Amino acid sequence: MTAQDTLRPVFTDTFPETMDAGVLYVSIPYRTCSHLCCCGCGHEVITPLSPAQWSITYDGQNVSLTPSIGNWALPCRSHYWIDDGRIRWSRHYSTAEVAQNRDRDRHLLSQYTEEHRPRPLTSLRRHLRSWLR
Repeated sequence: MTAQDTLRPVFTDTFPETMDAGVLYVSIPYRTCSHLCCCGCGHEVITPLSPAQWSITYDGQNVSLTPSIGNWALPCRSHYWIDDGRIRWSRHYSTAEVAQNRDRDRHLLSQYTEEHRPRPLTSLRRHLRSWLR
């Protein structure tokens, strides 16, 4: 495979068993995007869509994902942005920088998860209060 310089969006409910290079698959029902790593290594890259992870912008033709895609667990360790359908490559991150980014991402995700965790007793209390009046 060769490195990609663009990705075209394909909106789908589920991802195909075999992904095509140069395609960013977007599943709205599962709030997830996937594509083959843009370096050409062939590994699948999954990007969950949530305020604490990635967000997508679609202009009717092209897609942007933010923040960047850091494939630090893959052998290629590629790092790039998907900006208006184009791939913008980043510099190579050191092991320490990767660790810092992972720590920050874990912190943001845990913070978001804690803030948005369902609180079943709260809604039950609200329901009981209205019923007791």
